[in-house]
Amino acid sequence: MAKHDIGFAAVARLAGVSNATVSNTLNRPEIVAPATRERVLAAIEELDFVPNRAAATLRQGTNRLIGLVIPDIANPFYSAIARGVTEAAAEYGYTVALCVSHDDPDLELRHFEMLAEHRAAGALVAPLTADASRLAQLRRVGSRLVLMDRTAPEGTGCSVAIDDVHGGELAVAHLLATRYRGGAGTPQDSGHAVHDVPRTERRAATPGQAIVLVNGYLAIPQCADRREGARNAFIAAGLDPDDLREVTVDEMTVDAGRIAGRRIAAQTPRPTGVFCTNDQLALGVIRGLNDGGLAVPDEVSVVGYGDLALAADGRVPLTTVEQPKDELGRVAVEILLAELGADRAAHEHVTRTLEPHLVVRESAP
Repeated sequence: MAKHDIGFAAVARLAGVSNATVSNTLNRPEIVAPATRERVLAAIEELDFVPNRAAATLRQGTNRLIGLVIPDIANPFYSAIARGVTEAAAEYGYTVALCVSHDDPDLELRHFEMLAEHRAAGALVAPLTADASRLAQLRRVGSRLVLMDRTAPEGTGCSVAIDDVHGGELAVAHLLATRYRGGAGTPQDSGHAVHDVPRTERRAATPGQAIVLVNGYLAIPQCADRREGARNAFIAAGLDPDDLREVTVDEMTVDAGRIAGRRIAAQTPRPTGVFCTNDQLALGVIRGLNDGGLAVPDEVSVVGYGDLALAADGRVPLTTVEQPKDELGRVAVEILLAELGADRAAHEHVTRTLEPHLVVRESAP
């Protein structure tokens, strides 16, 4: 048979199956009965529809390739995760294919289709704004998928995330403790337990307790979780969480933070503390506050989130919430490999939650 005559139809005729079954064998082998899959693979080899080596890979199910899908490689947070993933993968004999999605659903899907075509063992994905339906679509393309920096809905897949609610609470509890005015005692880190003071007993924040939250859109789960933690810190301190001032930015960048900092510097009464939900915003806010004539930390304390390398190198070293980024990448690899080694029917999805920690520097001593 001439090479140009070889295609799905020829493979299907030889194997005694439909064209759709050939397609499923190549792209979604887990839904094809083992005996049928073997007939299709044998036909592929006999017809040399794909190179023998590729057919053998199909028979085994996967390559020693892991896809890493992140929204932004320029963001130091994702770069740190990528380092943890590649180091862990190399230790287990796997290669990593880096796919940058820019949080574009169509591009993200194309990356997954490419990984499926290359028979990747699985994929690690750090979605920014993906909803449940978008993640379900990705799973249909590549079923071995582990979410990073996001908790998967129960029963839908494996994931590893950072407890951003607790991280937000750590940041604002520190600001309240640093700038506390009035009331008996100093609020302490409450860990995971928020003692909900009845609304009728909550005090309004005094000017000396004025805290501003600089945040991205709440459609981003991490932004929503860190905000929840910030409000929890107010509740734990016996304050009304609605007194937490909020500034929302379109982009979580240094430039956006600087603009927010100038706005905050013009507020009356002047705030005493600012919590930014990433380090880039915090560095920009410090510059904006300085532009407005306010000194950090003498007049305003600032706390960031992430503990990126740039946090310690700024004009004012940044107090921030440290995220275990390398560990996040490493744990994601280990979870994926554990799933690959498990019987599909017996596999139970797992969710790992890593703990953030406060790192105190000069911006909020």
